[in-house]
Amino acid sequence: MKALRCIVADDEPLAMKLIESYVRKTDGLELAGGYTSATEALEAIRRADSDIAFLDIQMPSLSGLELARAAREAGVRVVFVTAYRDYAVEGFRVNALDYLLKPVSYAEFLEAVDRARESAVQPGRDDTPGHIMVRSDYRMVCVEFDDIIYVEGLKDYVKFYTASRERPLLTQMSLKAVEQALPEASFMRVHRSFIVALGRVESFGRSSIILRDSGTQVPIGDTYRTQFMQRMG
Repeated sequence: MKALRCIVADDEPLAMKLIESYVRKTDGLELAGGYTSATEALEAIRRADSDIAFLDIQMPSLSGLELARAAREAGVRVVFVTAYRDYAVEGFRVNALDYLLKPVSYAEFLEAVDRARESAVQPGRDDTPGHIMVRSDYRMVCVEFDDIIYVEGLKDYVKFYTASRERPLLTQMSLKAVEQALPEASFMRVHRSFIVALGRVESFGRSSIILRDSGTQVPIGDTYRTQFMQRMG
């Protein structure tokens, strides 16, 4: 298998060197460049001669989020490496593969690399990921879109109800942010507090939906009823 070429961008030299060392000692990876300058990293990304970019978020002149948008256009996959927990939602919006908190262990690095490899070889994938990364119980958890039954909003928190988990996954983010991160073709907000996977709808009436797999009854809000009925034909 062809080696995945990686670039590392971090204005902290020690943090950059750590990730570079991880790249060098990992089979199947090749270091294409390390940058403490965001503008130089941007030029490297635009050359599109790399497969994965490990990006710090807070850098002078250009943020990692701006670099990630350029990477998405160039077909370069992004893994954020940051000391800040508060950028996860923004990371979802720019389709980051993963979100690693400093100090990053080699095991965490390898998990992100495995996810990058999977996304690179899956047929029919473009730059849009098939998952969302959420923080729950002090760790980042990958939630596959195909696994989601519905999402419930609870003020500043949301619960992901999935087919593969017995208990819902609780994470601190807004339902609006989740709505923006999920693919519109497969999900719809049907109530101020609920988003459903349209493929999981078993039956529905004027005021509620029954979801298969869980058998849960979800209300339909007045604001969303007409659009939902149109979507369901």
